Amino acid sequence: MNKVNVAIIGCGGIATGKHLPSLSKIEQVEIIGFFDIFPASAQKAAEKFGAPGARVYDDYRELLADPTIDVVHICTPNDTHAEISIAALEAGKHVMCEKPMAKTAADGRRMVEAAKRTGKKLTIGYNNRFRADSQHLKRVIEDGDLGDIYFAKAHAVRRRGVPTWGVFLDEEKQGGGPLIDIGTHALDLTLWLMNNYEPKVVLGTAYHKLSRKENAANSWGPWDPEKFKVEDSAFAMIVMKNGATIMVEASWALNTLDTKEAKCTLCGTEGGADMQDGLRINGEKHSRLYVNQMQFEAKGADFYEGKKETMQDKEIRLWINAIINDTEPVVTPEQSCVVSEILEAIYESNRTGKAVYFD
Repeated sequence: MNKVNVAIIGCGGIATGKHLPSLSKIEQVEIIGFFDIFPASAQKAAEKFGAPGARVYDDYRELLADPTIDVVHICTPNDTHAEISIAALEAGKHVMCEKPMAKTAADGRRMVEAAKRTGKKLTIGYNNRFRADSQHLKRVIEDGDLGDIYFAKAHAVRRRGVPTWGVFLDEEKQGGGPLIDIGTHALDLTLWLMNNYEPKVVLGTAYHKLSRKENAANSWGPWDPEKFKVEDSAFAMIVMKNGATIMVEASWALNTLDTKEAKCTLCGTEGGADMQDGLRINGEKHSRLYVNQMQFEAKGADFYEGKKETMQDKEIRLWINAIINDTEPVVTPEQSCVVSEILEAIYESNRTGKAVYFD
């Protein structure tokens, strides 16, 4: 396959800000199909990013029936991810679905089964794996520099960063708030770096505290407490089957100055790492403690304008390469499904006040 025809379902901010710009940079890609529940959004995206003759569809099912489309990118609310992804796979399309994989773990498992059944590729948009610091840390870990990683923290903390547009505050459509929105990135990154996908037990809490405040300070303007149906913060402890412990912290609104988003802290038998101020590796050598600060933004001559690939560009490029070369995507559906299972267990633990055990 030398040319890949791509279609977009959902032409909102995540499509026009991430997927479409990155896809448009790849020579082998032609973006030929667009659908959105708001036709004007699809038309606008098609005019800006579409190949000659690109089509705007009235129904996503009509788009999926088009045999000229090879790949579908799904950028819709969480509660539609499974339905559209499974329909696309069954229509013979490869699928990239935005994070989280699905609103529920059961839907995530259905997506995994559909990919296996159809033989089509499925990946989820966990783009933070493709950051320069994440990629470097992965190599450090694979070289054994951290040893056995037995304690970790997944950070997704905003002081006041509540998204007040779209359906972010709608629990029915999204399945939750900051935990499923940004916590999912931090958890995916942590599990991937540890290469550990076997949870044993989860204990979690979620809070509706600051969400009840009116006229609150917020990066995107005050929220309406009546419409704030999801948690404003959530926390969890996960114990893996090999005994490793992972702490998760996620918030859109929290009275803290210790803010980190899509970051992690790792502690192993040979060394540790954190993403507090860039990437730092710590350990002990010749009976002395050390800290190595990694630099990723090298400065060159003032007149040189070098090429810089963003994490989103790299994510999309490697995804398209996996299709062209028939290789496994970097983010597998099985890995993403475990993330969804853990997120759901955190919410369940909060509802019941009990730990949730995995078989």
